[in-house]
Amino acid sequence: MTNVLTRHIEQRDQARLAVALRGGAYEGLRRALKLSPAELIAEVTASGLRGRGGAGFPTGRKWSFIHPQPGQPVYLLCNADESEPGTFKDHYLLKHDPHLVLEGIAIAAHAIGAAKAYLYMRGEYASIARDVQAALQEASAAGILGDHCLGTDFSLQIEIQLGAGAYICGEETGLIQSLEGKRAYPRVRPPFPAVHGFVDQPTVVNNVETLANLSYILVEGAQAFAALGTDRSTGTKLICISGAVARPGVYEVEMGYPLLEALRREAAGVRLGRRLKAIIPGGTSVPVLTAEEAAPVMIDYESMQAAGTMLGSGGMIVFDETADMPKALLRIAEFYAHESCGECTPCREGTGWMAWVLRRLVAGEGRPGDLELLLRVGGNIEGRTICGLGDASVQPVRSFLQKFRPEFEALLPPARDAGPEWQRHGHGPRTARHGAPGDEALRSEPVDGPPDAAL
Repeated sequence: MTNVLTRHIEQRDQARLAVALRGGAYEGLRRALKLSPAELIAEVTASGLRGRGGAGFPTGRKWSFIHPQPGQPVYLLCNADESEPGTFKDHYLLKHDPHLVLEGIAIAAHAIGAAKAYLYMRGEYASIARDVQAALQEASAAGILGDHCLGTDFSLQIEIQLGAGAYICGEETGLIQSLEGKRAYPRVRPPFPAVHGFVDQPTVVNNVETLANLSYILVEGAQAFAALGTDRSTGTKLICISGAVARPGVYEVEMGYPLLEALRREAAGVRLGRRLKAIIPGGTSVPVLTAEEAAPVMIDYESMQAAGTMLGSGGMIVFDETADMPKALLRIAEFYAHESCGECTPCREGTGWMAWVLRRLVAGEGRPGDLELLLRVGGNIEGRTICGLGDASVQPVRSFLQKFRPEFEALLPPARDAGPEWQRHGHGPRTARHGAPGDEALRSEPVDGPPDAAL
């Protein structure tokens, strides 16, 4: 299997410039600087490279949206916020091969005409940021980056910026807001960052893994990259396998590789000889797959979509036959309730409601109608928020309830006479709702919201 991103990972001291240069570091940048921006964009477009942050948008096409006015600055932002649970790939690249990422930043900056780039890293990556800063200083002192990169007319200043560890900063407009020193509220689009991005100037935001592919494309050629993977999902993908596996870790596989084969070969299978129960294939924000559903799935965008889920960030979380799915879902729901930025009411209120109802279920205090309530709240969130966090919170709830419903039903009290429709949903004349408090609690959905203190 061809390694595009991890071919030098095992090399000792790969973070040092002298070692990285012996392995061919910055040769891709040298070749890129001989091309015009239009030629460079065409080469990346021909490679079929798609964004590795989760959305899978074609990289060359994203760059082509940049059309600055004469004298107008353009910015490149490298997204290393990596907030998706189960995802560790960007940290892995930055720690073990920072020059590969810095080279990718420089190549992309040349393609879009940016003289300034920011590497935005989540706050928890502070120790890695120091190592990347040391690599950046080495490359700048050697004349590779900074003024007149590699002796050419192209100059690029790269600045590392640490966030404060908020999930919302992984969304590109939330990242831009944070980088500007503002609260990380996502922006309404349009206008898109390519027109009005960082400090209202044309901006491209690319993920770490996306940019790390560029050196290979420039050195080996677009066709060599396109020959890897599938027709529509080219190249390789870093997958982060965690959970109930014998050998968790970050692995590079070609797009189109069988999902369960990756679990068996790379992660050494389900631990303790147990059976596979389920897998979340792209971070907690995508629908879960049962073991049966996962059997025919390949690691590429189209196969995941056909299975009713998404490749996302490649964060694969494995559950064995002993997993308690309601407790797992509660942990996921509490994460999204905590990470909601609060800008959009459906997400701010709805994520808290879902976590609260699930917390009640797991505590043995479930009420009839709780499962329908969860689905109804999710339906009121989905498609009604500025960014994708609201939708991300709904996908696991809906898929867990659909595929493991008996486990959730087992937490409900024994069925009782539900009463008339208007009583079951807490509607109708106020006087009609009077009666024994215990009976009403069993018939009606809760009328009080989740306590703020519990969130």
